[in-house]
Amino acid sequence: MPARWRKLDAASKNETGALWPAGHGALVTHYGSTVLIRRAEWRESWEVALATIASQKMRAFLTTLGVVIGVGSVIVVAAIIDGLNRHISDRLQEIGSKTFFITRFQLFTFDFERLPEEIRLRRHLRADDAAAIREACPSVDKASPILTRWVVIGIGQGNEIRYGNNQVEEPILRGGEPVLTEVIPAYTVGQGRFFTEDENTHAAAVTVLGAPIADNLFGPVDPLGHIVRINGRPFQVVGIFEPHQGLFGGPGADQFVLIPYKTFAKMYPEIEELVIAVTAREVDLIPKAQEEVAEVLRRRRHVPAHKPNDFELSSADLLTDLWAQLTNAIVILTLIIASIGLLVGGIGVMNIMLVSVTERTAEIGVRKAVGARRSDIRAQFLLEAVTLTGVGGFLGVSAGVAVSLSIAAFFPDLPARVSPFWTAAGLLLSLAVGLFFGIYPAVKAANLDPVNCLRYE
Repeated sequence: MPARWRKLDAASKNETGALWPAGHGALVTHYGSTVLIRRAEWRESWEVALATIASQKMRAFLTTLGVVIGVGSVIVVAAIIDGLNRHISDRLQEIGSKTFFITRFQLFTFDFERLPEEIRLRRHLRADDAAAIREACPSVDKASPILTRWVVIGIGQGNEIRYGNNQVEEPILRGGEPVLTEVIPAYTVGQGRFFTEDENTHAAAVTVLGAPIADNLFGPVDPLGHIVRINGRPFQVVGIFEPHQGLFGGPGADQFVLIPYKTFAKMYPEIEELVIAVTAREVDLIPKAQEEVAEVLRRRRHVPAHKPNDFELSSADLLTDLWAQLTNAIVILTLIIASIGLLVGGIGVMNIMLVSVTERTAEIGVRKAVGARRSDIRAQFLLEAVTLTGVGGFLGVSAGVAVSLSIAAFFPDLPARVSPFWTAAGLLLSLAVGLFFGIYPAVKAANLDPVNCLRYE
């Protein structure tokens, strides 16, 4: 046995002068003046703590209710956000991990009147800009110009598509080149095909429809090969997109009617707001591809060297950053609510432990009289406080997991995934609350005079 360990016989004194209970040996180790309580004493203290809580179940539950609410709310919100993060990440992959967009204004800009005049007067992008990018940018794989006709906050004209007596109002009409399905994977054709280069060159009257649009127009009838009327003009249906609902509540393939780019430009020459979708050859080449695109466009648009770009380059990172800002605000709000719950729960624990100290004053006196040290009393009450909040944390985690699983089961559109990190963090936080708010009652109990305690009635 190492020299630093020492077995104390029954009724002998340790270096602090305290007596161990008769009939019990004590294995202790000294680090300076600190004496570590043996495992048997911790187990006994744990059993006493559980017995005390069990004897006052309702009081214990009400005391820890704040901890239950705080921890439970953290688990539920963390599960929803974690599920949504995975959902958003998967949906962004559908846009294309190698894809970025060139626009005249920054994406998600709606209040044009507040833009500086220099930005509002920017020239429109053109289809031959996309062709120049394909030819002059070695890091670029594909580029497609996109034209769109839709109603945005009362601006622009609506669309209508008909088949017989059935009609769909306000679909989004879009014109693109045949490579669009490769540039934006969300435009995946489920039935039929996309239009060809020859059809685009000759401005053919062919169209590819979103799945819900086709269902509303044709029902059980196979739509391929049938003629629909888009804003009064006949088009042959050559393909149907795979279902895609969009991102952040925005439009997806389900809401689109696509026609060849040159067909669109011929039908609506007044629409000049053009977007160019570009894919890099590899994901890690996106920064280089954007530099090459910016250089080509600055040269074509005669932008002076000292002037900033008169166009915008945006990738899926913009949507990721937008989502991160939104979720960060939600996380902060949830942590504030949880902190209030934990604070209330902690104050309740401290209050109930102070009441417990008063109720058990005589017991404390007896324990000190038979040799219990201050550290024993402190440990006893601290363990009870930690046990109390630990039980509250366990109930909070259980409730949070149950609610999260219920959300995932009953609301598939609101993905929820229980986070192991936040589950562990909730439990640890509840234990920390018990430790912090149990210190004062434990110290007060340990400092009680044994003589006065024995006289207490």
